[in-house]
Amino acid sequence: MLRLSGITKKYPDGENSFNYVLRGVNMSVEKGEFIAIKGASGSGKTTLLSILGTLLQPDAGSYVLDGMEINTPGVDYSAVRNRKLGFVFQDHRLMPQLTALENILLPTLAFQNKADETQTDYARQLMELTGISSVANQYPDTLSGGEACRVALCRALIMKPLLVLADEPTGQLDAENARSAVLLLAKVNKELETTIIMVTHADATAAVADRVLMLKKGILS
Repeated sequence: MLRLSGITKKYPDGENSFNYVLRGVNMSVEKGEFIAIKGASGSGKTTLLSILGTLLQPDAGSYVLDGMEINTPGVDYSAVRNRKLGFVFQDHRLMPQLTALENILLPTLAFQNKADETQTDYARQLMELTGISSVANQYPDTLSGGEACRVALCRALIMKPLLVLADEPTGQLDAENARSAVLLLAKVNKELETTIIMVTHADATAAVADRVLMLKKGILS
């Protein structure tokens, strides 16, 4: 479903010098896999996830998603992000003026003015799956950290994406909520057969995934 070949990313580091963040990254992911990419701070995890999410373009290499070469002129990156990708961020990024249900439905508004009945029903199904049906009409400032994390996960799933990208999803949670969150990701992966790539520095978080890859000094192994 996904293949990276020779992905390289560098940034200027002084006159005629570059800092190579990614050094020829290769990776293949099958549909339905749950992959954890582990590495220390500064190892390039967020850069790699940003490239997978089409938020950042590599300097070299090939990125194929669902049979489409992503790094080619003319690709509509916003459409790829909306229809094929879901994102779970460390800080959740919920809109404070919207209820939990409205936050979940937010991605449906990219190409329409209002969520339809089918989308709203699916949002409620996701809330039931993740155990937050009772907070549908609450606003983000009334939610616990664990509840906010679950709302963010439902929002990532609302468009039925091929791939969910999770950037340190347990980073702002206490140990109990962190374990609940990562087990929920595993549940979603199994029950919805959603492919997940998660970056983390925590061994316990990575251990829940089907496969753990290490990113060190820009090299994935």
